[in-house]
Amino acid sequence: SGQMEPKLNFLATMQNVMFGVKQIQFVEDKQEFSRFPTKAGRRSLSRSISQSSTDSYSSAASYTDSSDDETSPRDKIQVNSKGTNDFCVKNIKHAEFGRREIEIAEQDMSALISLRKRAQGEKPLAGAKIVGCTHITAQTAVLIETLVALGAQCRWTACNIYSTQNEVAAALSEIGVAVFAWKGESEDDFWWCINKCINMEGWQPNMILDDGGDLTHWVYKKYPNGFKKIRGIVEESVTGVHRWLYQLSKAGKLCVPAMNVNDSVTKQKFDNLYCCRESILDGLKRTTDVMFGGKQVVVCGYGEVGKGCTAALKAMGSIVYVTEIDPICSLQACMDGFRVVKLNEVIRQVDIIITCTGNKNVVTRDQLDRMKNGSIVCNMGHSNTEIDVASLRTPELTWERVRSQVDHVIWPDGKRVILLAEGRLLNLSCSTVPTFVLSITATTQALALIELYNAPEGRYKQDVYLLPKKMDEYVASLHLSTFDAHLTELSDEQAKYLGLNKNGPFKPNYYRYTFPC
Repeated sequence: SGQMEPKLNFLATMQNVMFGVKQIQFVEDKQEFSRFPTKAGRRSLSRSISQSSTDSYSSAASYTDSSDDETSPRDKIQVNSKGTNDFCVKNIKHAEFGRREIEIAEQDMSALISLRKRAQGEKPLAGAKIVGCTHITAQTAVLIETLVALGAQCRWTACNIYSTQNEVAAALSEIGVAVFAWKGESEDDFWWCINKCINMEGWQPNMILDDGGDLTHWVYKKYPNGFKKIRGIVEESVTGVHRWLYQLSKAGKLCVPAMNVNDSVTKQKFDNLYCCRESILDGLKRTTDVMFGGKQVVVCGYGEVGKGCTAALKAMGSIVYVTEIDPICSLQACMDGFRVVKLNEVIRQVDIIITCTGNKNVVTRDQLDRMKNGSIVCNMGHSNTEIDVASLRTPELTWERVRSQVDHVIWPDGKRVILLAEGRLLNLSCSTVPTFVLSITATTQALALIELYNAPEGRYKQDVYLLPKKMDEYVASLHLSTFDAHLTELSDEQAKYLGLNKNGPFKPNYYRYTFPC
């Protein structure tokens, strides 16, 4: 599909395009790992406000409530049609609805399906035992089924307590994938599900696919001997990359090679920018019915997520401010027509605050106290640490759940601040995201897993690597046929003049299509 498709020998092609470029960037290791909670600590989030930690476990959710009752799936015995019970989902009888969702997603993920068809004859993941912790949606299911088709055994859990589509989890369990996830998990459920994925008698994972770093850190802390047997880690979020992988690497404790997918162009540019440009409006509309025209909005962070959010809001007629710490990103925001301010300068006048930094305490209690009545606060970063939600759980403030994932926090004087998804990832908690963009990310993840699993000994050290541009270009080429795009080919003379191979890569590995966040 497209003029840049590889030759038939898939593994040989991938060995030619993968080289591995180390990314050297670390952050201070100041985080403590949360203890495994007890069963007595469980509670339903569908009726109560989670005592959300400031840790990295994110909370993703679908935008509809699909629970049949208040009984926890942990308290049920479920068996699929083949007699297997190695899963824990909300309701197995919804599997056929999940299958339809997966089939619909496949229609807009043709590149990933093409990769599946091309590589499944060689089974490049035969023998791979992959444990995954991502959002469990129809799009993720297409990725999981692709990995299985390529020879892998998979066990899966959710990286976010709100984003799981219950019917999709049921569909995966019906075909024999060990999946432990449901929408509206408690924090105790969250860690229980991660542990159930890993702690399987007679089954030792040798690959990790993570989104947020929680799975990686859990294996590292709770199963250190098993961690040493991992052949490779693929991480797709800035939170997981910078909070865990680089910290472990800096401390000399990363004993396996890891692939930083987050900073690949096909993840950062497309999933972060284009996906958020569409889903920010969807999430806000579904939850608040807000009118964007004339609203004053501050977007905290002008990385790719912030760029996508600001572009969408500006196009809808909002007055948009940007906060930033990076002078390069700040200059970009200025050149794009946005005022760069400190949050305290506009906190009393803005209608909406959106955090997009991946940091913690970006919006503090003091700033929340000074927001005007009816303001909306939400987060578009992976982690649930950007808004200081914990400081709002005090006796003088009243919480009122008005819709699914919408809380009014009421001050003693009657002021209300509208908090979405309890400060967790807005788009996957309160809306949907474009399938086509997720196809790009999923294809990148699949290829990264294939590369790490099949890499000859010595190619990758015990460090964190960036994906080379050749791999980004390959992923992009697989998706061009959707648009009937026709690539121009260099002549021999042109290729010699530029010093390039006619088939790429067309940019050096150090070249950035985007500025850093």
